[in-house]
Amino acid sequence: MSRYIFSGHESFQCKSLWLKKGYDYLLDGNSFTDTDAVAKLGVGKNMVSAIRFWLRAFGLTKADELQSVARYIFDSKNGRDPFAEDLNTLWLLHFLLISSEVASIYNLLFVEYQREKKEFSRSELQSFIKRKCAVPEQKNVYNENTVRKDIGVLLKNYVAPQDLKAIEDFSSLLIALGLIIDTGKQSTTKEQIYTFKISEISEITSEIILFALIQMKGNDRTVSFDVLQQLSLIFGIPMTTLIDVIRSLEVSFPDTLVFTDNSGIKNVQFLRDIEEKEALNHYYDQL
Repeated sequence: MSRYIFSGHESFQCKSLWLKKGYDYLLDGNSFTDTDAVAKLGVGKNMVSAIRFWLRAFGLTKADELQSVARYIFDSKNGRDPFAEDLNTLWLLHFLLISSEVASIYNLLFVEYQREKKEFSRSELQSFIKRKCAVPEQKNVYNENTVRKDIGVLLKNYVAPQDLKAIEDFSSLLIALGLIIDTGKQSTTKEQIYTFKISEISEITSEIILFALIQMKGNDRTVSFDVLQQLSLIFGIPMTTLIDVIRSLEVSFPDTLVFTDNSGIKNVQFLRDIEEKEALNHYYDQL
């Protein structure tokens, strides 16, 4: 079990153009520690730190080095969606945020918590995270105030604001996915109650699911049922729907993968090596 990581965002959710701004900044040979970073990025000092954090949290950088997926999406010349205008690019980024686990709270909520319950309040999520941290492997990781801020930022990333005057909150990168919904109900302690959206499969192209399967299988040729369950939770689609998507991928990529169900043991078998880029090209080449 890896140690959980909280904070780093300076209490800022990821704004819609920050990843592109940070990508261009690093591509030009700059460093986030440069004395003129504030001037070049045109944001405050804390926002510079936040942009740096979100690039890492989305798996777009490692040690401030741009990764291939960052170039694939955000490059001004050859990037497939430099301003993240396509909804499927947002689904891709959502998956990267959870799978990178740099910001642990996203995997904890969408995968771990959602296995147990479909509704939550802030304090219920906080209690869950505190419980997950109460093991020797996570000693001294949990801090009440830090996790509370993480929860607040997570909700700003995903929940559409109720106040139409909250212009800044509408600039959050991932709210268009609508993955977390304010139910309008309150708990016994007068807290808002949130729920996870069940996504329509028409919202997500199958190639994004294929990208996720390729990444999660690693060097193996088999994707276990447990991993399929995780993908079902990450994308907010029922398992039966996910299996239907995989069946459609069998048709689109007949030499690449096959879904098997032997004596109730369900998994995906890859028949050949395939790069993540090939899956994405299959989608973006059609735009």
